[in-house]
Amino acid sequence: MNHSIYLVHNKNEERTLRKKLSPLTLTKEEFKALRALAKEMRVIMKEANGVGLSANQIGIEKRFFVAQVPDAEGRPKFYAIANPELLKKGIETAVMEEGCLSIPERYGLVERADRVTLAGYDLRGKKVKINAWGFLARVFQHEVDHLDGKVFTDHAKHVYRAGEGR
Repeated sequence: MNHSIYLVHNKNEERTLRKKLSPLTLTKEEFKALRALAKEMRVIMKEANGVGLSANQIGIEKRFFVAQVPDAEGRPKFYAIANPELLKKGIETAVMEEGCLSIPERYGLVERADRVTLAGYDLRGKKVKINAWGFLARVFQHEVDHLDGKVFTDHAKHVYRAGEGR
C-alpha cells in the first residue's frame, strides 16, 4: 500500500475528509488489518512531520487514528486507536495554534478543552480509556474531529499562511 495524504483543497479528497465515519466492526481480521495500517500510517505521519494522522486523511474510511506525542519525560509515546470516542471534555479550555497535514501551510488559533477522556480499542483489541491533558488532549480532539468529518479550520478564529503570522 502506498497512500498519500488527502488535501482539503482537492474536491474529491475533501469529500472523504468531510465524511463522518461509523464505528468499525472489530473482528480478528479487522485488528490484523489495523495493525498493518498503523505501521504504514506511522511512517506517513513521521515523514510528514505530523503528530497525528487519521485513516480518512489517507483515503481509508475507517474510524481509526495514530498519534505520537512525547510523554511527561519527553519520550515519544505512540497511540493507535480504533473507534475513538471522546467520553468527557473538561470545562477549562486553552487556545493554541494548530495546523494539519491535510491543510498544508495553513495555521489557526483553536480553542479546545484542556482535558479529555478518550475511549476506544488498542491494536490488541483491548478496550482502553485514556485521560489526557494539554497537547495530547488537543491531538486527540483534532483526530476525532477528522473522523467526524471536521477540520481545524472549522473551529479556528483566524486562519493564516505559514510565515504570515497571526
